[in-house]
Amino acid sequence: MSDRPTLANIEWDEQGQPLSAAFADVYFSRHNGLAETRHVFIQHNHLAARFAALAPGAHFSIAETGFGTGLNFLAAWQMWQETAPANTRLHFISCEKFPLTRGDLERALSLWPELATLSQALIDAYPEHLGPGIQRLHFGAVSLTLIIDDAAAGLAQLLPCRDERYQETSAKIDAWFLDGFAPSKNPDMWSEALFKTIGDLSHADTTAATFSAAGVVKRGLQAAGFSIAKVAGFGRKREMIRARREPPPTPIEHSRRPFELFQCATQPPDLKQAMVIGAGLAGCHIARALAERGWQVAVLDTHTQPASGGSGNAQGVLYSKLSHKNDTLPRFNLSALLYAQRHYQPFWQQGAGIGEACGVLQLAYSAKTGQQYRAIADPWQQEPWLEWLDEKQASAAAGVQLEHGGLFFPHSGWLNPPAVCGELLNHPQIDYLGGQAVATCDRINGQWQARDSEGELINQAPTAVIACAHYSRGFATLEHLPLKAIRGQVNYLPQTGASGELKTVLCAKGYLAPASDGQHSLGATFNLGETDLTLTPADQSKNLEHLQDFSGALAQAFAPFSDRDLPGRAAFRCTTPDYLPIVGPAPDAQAFARELAPLGKNARAYLDKSAPYHPGLYVMTGFGSRGLAYTPLCAEFLASLMAREPWPLDRELSKALHPARFLLRQMIRG
Repeated sequence: MSDRPTLANIEWDEQGQPLSAAFADVYFSRHNGLAETRHVFIQHNHLAARFAALAPGAHFSIAETGFGTGLNFLAAWQMWQETAPANTRLHFISCEKFPLTRGDLERALSLWPELATLSQALIDAYPEHLGPGIQRLHFGAVSLTLIIDDAAAGLAQLLPCRDERYQETSAKIDAWFLDGFAPSKNPDMWSEALFKTIGDLSHADTTAATFSAAGVVKRGLQAAGFSIAKVAGFGRKREMIRARREPPPTPIEHSRRPFELFQCATQPPDLKQAMVIGAGLAGCHIARALAERGWQVAVLDTHTQPASGGSGNAQGVLYSKLSHKNDTLPRFNLSALLYAQRHYQPFWQQGAGIGEACGVLQLAYSAKTGQQYRAIADPWQQEPWLEWLDEKQASAAAGVQLEHGGLFFPHSGWLNPPAVCGELLNHPQIDYLGGQAVATCDRINGQWQARDSEGELINQAPTAVIACAHYSRGFATLEHLPLKAIRGQVNYLPQTGASGELKTVLCAKGYLAPASDGQHSLGATFNLGETDLTLTPADQSKNLEHLQDFSGALAQAFAPFSDRDLPGRAAFRCTTPDYLPIVGPAPDAQAFARELAPLGKNARAYLDKSAPYHPGLYVMTGFGSRGLAYTPLCAEFLASLMAREPWPLDRELSKALHPARFLLRQMIRG
């Protein structure tokens, strides 16, 4: 996990306005901060007219160099509500190296009663974890991507790669809010690297506005390809800058860089029509993410009902494996968990058996595990999303006597995956075609055609997403993926008087969920190489053995059932060699090996080409036992990629999920 950020050190003046102690500067004009925002950023980026002119299905992207109190975001959101047509989307991306606490944010925004409704929505959604990285918050058609990082470094993560030749595949910014403390107070932010990234992320006619008229800002924008105009500033400030990006007059000279694997959309989404093969958590999440962007989506599955395969358990646990190390897998796990906890809030609020936000307690069932868990929790003890609980505290949280303490995630819980999938597919832009066994998926005349074993056409679309776990390898285009199927068995235990006191999910070597409809879910085994999904007494015994790791009292409560054949369910998990999912464009394996062969001799070779992909084909699979935690963020990432929108993941994490990463590693290793 990443290091703790440096939070903003706020001082409050006699008018109750916030000042930065570190930079000795104000967050907004003492005269009228909201009026200043509207003058500088809303008016001089011409947002009212540009929002109103958006076509149905279009999106508009604003990027900001300093989030501060969120006032600029709220002003843009308010203008969006007043002027933008229906069926359009606003992306607001903002960097903040020194984030405010939720309490300071709430106090600052209380100065603007006219924004109270929007302010409260932001405060409610504001991240509890403010570590470095990217977090995306959703407010209907408006998304806020908050990057906790230096502006130059954070914004550079929005580029698909460092090679300028391929940056046209990235989502472009339509308007820039160049905010932050004055260059004289915060010279490090207004760097050459920042302006270079601003230019790379802009298209012809991208606009920018800033309160500053300093020479360093003017020169930086001009170097990034913007034409500059000095106009009247706000209040007592005589001048400010507005700018517009001009098309480059001549072809740009590109530096020679080593080959870099990067995510890209394989074709512009001229026709927003997609076919998704697989109706588990992965397929249903990507279908919903595309539908909310105006795509027409057909979801195909062998079973008549969605979530009938690996996503079919009665109770799935929302958890993720964290680490005190800042490695790729734990970084992704943390990002996915935090996103999923926000994502499932509306589901939990429905109640009625769809799940419960009861918290998840990961028990330290050994001395080594206890040391690891304490190392994870120590940096974040002041943040409410994660707590280390000793044995007594853990027992109080769980409602039953436990023998171990552990990590407590109060905003996690359990969900019923079939019910979740049903909710996700309940959208007018989604058609579910169940009972359709897809045997082949090939591209013919620009259309991906799904056919059954008899060769009969089931469905076709210009874009396809294959999301059917380890069965994805059954398609010729994806047979190179190193997917493994691992059998797992869950058993269902009747609720007893003692077990009915359990208030939270318990995780150790297995998991036990609180009772729902009179039964607990207990699991799950790992049976590599086994292909029979028949319930076995041996696996039932393994699951029952897990009870002792949780609680002697619970083991005793369930002892009368140990010699019975318990009901349950067996299914396959789909895993990858590095335990990260596979999400992105599907590479053409044969062309990859042929065209990128020089990398086998020199991994840092310069190649004047990108990796070859199958046009319009994407893959989303390999979620192991963490489908509930991983699929919401991965679907948001893949949909953003396909729609050429800003990503919710940094560049390194997106590369870590890349479907071609195994081909590249194999080629380099020879």
